[in-house]
Amino acid sequence: MPPLGPTKRSDLIYYLRKLGFDGPYAGGKHEFMIKDAITVTIPNPHRSEIGRDLLIRDLASSGSR
Repeated sequence: MPPLGPTKRSDLIYYLRKLGFDGPYAGGKHEFMIKDAITVTIPNPHRSEIGRDLLIRDLASSGSR
């Protein structure tokens, strides 16, 4: 996995799949990916890359379903 920094949404999904996550699946406001009991929220598409701070928040708040 590359160093944590700004990344494209498609790259984030690619790397999560490489780590064994399934999805993305449609959710309420955001899509999400699942691996065992871990759920990761995927940010909605943006015109630019997903910032480091948003990645950290999403990955830190990932938890069991």
